[in-house]
Order: sequence, then C-alpha cells, then structure tokens
Amino acid sequence: MLNERTDRISSRAYQYVCEVLASEFRGSKSGGMMKRLERAFAERFGVGYAISFINGTATLHAALAAAGVGPGDEVIVPPLTMASTSFAVLHAGAVPVFADIDPDTWTLSPASVAERITERTKAIMPVAIYGLSPDMDPIMALAETHGLFVLEDDAECFLGTYKGRLVGTLGHAASFSFQSSKHATSGEGGMVITNDPDLANRVRRFGSLGYAAVGAGEGKISKEDIQDPGYARHVEIGWNYRMPELCAAVALEQVERLDELVAWRQESARLYAEALEGCDWLTPQAVPEGYGHAYWTFVARLNRDDITWHDFRRKFLEFGGEPFYGAWRLTHLEPAFRNRRFADYQWQEFAPGLCPVAEATQPRLMQFTTNAYDRAEMERQAEALAKTVAYFS
Repeated sequence: MLNERTDRISSRAYQYVCEVLASEFRGSKSGGMMKRLERAFAERFGVGYAISFINGTATLHAALAAAGVGPGDEVIVPPLTMASTSFAVLHAGAVPVFADIDPDTWTLSPASVAERITERTKAIMPVAIYGLSPDMDPIMALAETHGLFVLEDDAECFLGTYKGRLVGTLGHAASFSFQSSKHATSGEGGMVITNDPDLANRVRRFGSLGYAAVGAGEGKISKEDIQDPGYARHVEIGWNYRMPELCAAVALEQVERLDELVAWRQESARLYAEALEGCDWLTPQAVPEGYGHAYWTFVARLNRDDITWHDFRRKFLEFGGEPFYGAWRLTHLEPAFRNRRFADYQWQEFAPGLCPVAEATQPRLMQFTTNAYDRAEMERQAEALAKTVAYFS
C-alpha cells in the first residue's frame, strides 16, 4: 500500500551526493557511485552488464555503433516517439526507416516492420511507448530470420513486463533514460543493458573515448596505467559519453527505490482509468493480456470530431487539471526530417502518407501526467478528467 505521499528525491540521494563531494572527485577517494549504480541496475534487471551514460540518446548511439551499425545501413524505427530515437540512427551514420504503429497499442507494428526490411536493414529499434512494450516475440522472430540487431528503446518503461519478462531483457540490448521526467531520474543520464559480453565491451569503449582499460564491467582507468608515458590509451575511436559521479549518485538512490517510484505512476494511471469508465469516445492505450504497463504517462485518444484537442484541454484546465501534453509530432514530419534525404540510398520519402495509422492517431492523443507523488494531487487530476468527460458527454 502506498503512503499518502512520497519524495521524488529522497534524503538518501543527498547522502550519496555528499559522499561524492567529499571525495573532491578524486578516484582514489570516491565512493565509486558509477560502479555501484551499474551493479544495482544489472541486478534489478537480472542481466550481466549495465553501462551508464550521460543521457538516453548517447546510450542509443553507443549501442548501435557497438553493434556495427554505420553508413550504408538502415535501422527500422517507429514514428511516434521522441525524435532522439531517429537522431541516434543518424549519429551512427545510418538512415532511419519508419514503420507504422499498431492502431490500439500505438507501439511498433511487427507487420509494418516486416514490410520495411530490405537488404540494407541492420537493426530494429522498438520503443516501449508511454511505458508499454511492443509485441516483441514477432519482432525478435523477424530479427532472427534476417540476422538483425534489436535495440529496445525503453526510456519510458522501467519495470514494464511482456509475457512475464522484464522489458529491457527482450532484445539484444536495451536503453534507458534518467532524464528529469522519467520514472527514475538524475536530471540527465542513461543506461545500456545486455547479456552479451562482447557487445558490452564495445558499448563501454565507444562511450569512454575508446580507452583500452575499460570494458563491460570496468568504466574507469587506473592512474598507474595513464601515468606511464608508453601507455597506448585509445584502441578505438570513441565519444566522451560517461555519466558524472554526481548524476550516478542520484540515479543510484532512484534505482534502489525503483519499485516504489513505478508503483506511484501505476496508481495514478489506475485513477485516470477509473475516471474514464463508461466513456466510449476517449480511449486509453490498449494493454494486451500478459503485458505490464509502467505508465510513464497515461495516454488516451480522442475519438470525436465535434470536440477538438484544444477544447478538451481548455475545459480540463478549468476543472483544475494540470496542463497535459499532446504527442510529439511524428518524427518523419518534423522540419528536420520532412522531405529530406540523408543518403543516396534512402528509399522512403519523409512526407505525409508514410505511416497512415500513426498520422491518424498522433493529433488525437492526450498525455496525462502520472508524476504526482501525492495521493491527494493524483485524485484531483483524476477528478478533473472525470468532470471534463461528463461535461462533454
């Protein structure tokens, strides 16, 4: 049973931050927050390796590069998600290929993925949108048939489940974000998890300037090594994507409380769902049997043409609701992508009509906040939703 309220960041995080500050950022005096965070994350998800990063876009870039994705390759992505998913593909030198979404779950459609596979396809990046896993079994079957790398983008899905398995353990690797709105946060930060030791080594080195001494389970270089004038530091080309110890200190506290933090979001979503009972024109994201939704946010689709998205939002605010977001503009229709060509071999035209299900869905989505860690506030938001629905019914 949840309490009446909880702190978003607990006093333990302050303790951990003070330990880092007391070390004066000296490795010999540090509490090793990065290593502690990675160990705790790997244990919670039951995987062999967890590698921390400065943010949840660097994680995607590093994992794709470590899997050998580069120029001349295509990576299949959904259009309904933060553009960072596709940006990471471009960072790796490859081209994003957009597959459509399922009309009810709004996650990547396996059937559309199958239609988008070409001889250049190297990877698939399914996104657990809003906290719900895509249908991963058919996606993994396609990957096995065509020899593709599957990188889960789970930035919005901590502790979601799919047929009894934790989201993040379904593909070849998974990426998580600690950005400020996420279930667990350190302001910014990210994590890659995998059971593949060779991939984990490459991920670590890519995010740590290609240093020879780092690897799957080691993120720091010894002073004895780097003081030697003959030491060959860089065995690969890498980026400086390492998570700072201060961020790791806060993220560690969040991971230690992860079950509690996710439960608060799920409880908030339950109250919203109750507010929509009996309403047949505002449809929540469908959760198939056997799936566990983590509810980064609670999302519903407006299915009436006589009410605009803005009309509904205006009345919701009048009834005391917190301002809610619409869904991101579909990535292929963002100004940075629309009608643009990123390579000579790009065969998709990034224009309307490319993903018709997503294009019909996105303008109608309402993303209601679930990050109130106060029961009275959660109940006020659900009440505002119930009043708004009653007003328009």
